[in-house]
Amino acid sequence: MSVSFRQRLLDGGVLMGTLVQIALPEVAELFAEAGYDWLFIDLEHSPMDTRAALALLTAVDHRIPCVVRVAWNDEALIKKALDIGATGVIVPLVNTAAEARLAVGRCRYPPAGTRSVAITRAHRFGLDEGRYLAQANEDVAVILQVEHADAVHNIEEILAVPGVDGVFVGPFDLSGSIGRPGRIDDPEVQALVRRVTDACARHGVPMGIYAHTPEHARHFIAQGYRFLGLGTDYLLLARMAQLSVMTVRA
Repeated sequence: MSVSFRQRLLDGGVLMGTLVQIALPEVAELFAEAGYDWLFIDLEHSPMDTRAALALLTAVDHRIPCVVRVAWNDEALIKKALDIGATGVIVPLVNTAAEARLAVGRCRYPPAGTRSVAITRAHRFGLDEGRYLAQANEDVAVILQVEHADAVHNIEEILAVPGVDGVFVGPFDLSGSIGRPGRIDDPEVQALVRRVTDACARHGVPMGIYAHTPEHARHFIAQGYRFLGLGTDYLLLARMAQLSVMTVRA
């Protein structure tokens, strides 16, 4: 059975994850062995497709929650992510309450939403169909990415949408949306992030964010963030490779 990310959010505490963009099951297994609490399977900014993501989930989702970031707030993409067994989805660039309602509805079976019913890996190929259909609306986590200034301006309305289980702040795209791409420490960018942080605290919605370094992660945890994406597989590999070469040559 897939480990429930939503249940772990409800249980409290800080969940440390990392973004997986390399389409190798061994990479997912490595992070599960390393002690991460969840995996952020990225189908938005990686060359991975649904079949590659399926291989990662098959390798580790009985041990560690795997949440899939889809490429867009699209019914077909969300459906595929959930049908391969993702315990939740991260939906990018949700800027309005209407878009939030669409995202939530696409993750919920009727009458709560519009998700279509099929017999897939999530249902254990029909051997666990009844239990999955009965529990899916409670078990699947719906995480919305707030990564544009428009979303910050509409954050109160977005958070008021029933069924939003968490918000993942995207500081890099947020900086780009105000013409400062990559300048995540810019005071105006940080002001936008604080507006989201304060709103989530008022609404009791768990907050997640990408942390470029362990120092960034500790900073965000102190601010109340509950689930973090600490680096990416590419970044962690590149940093260690560069450090190893520089250390030997020093």
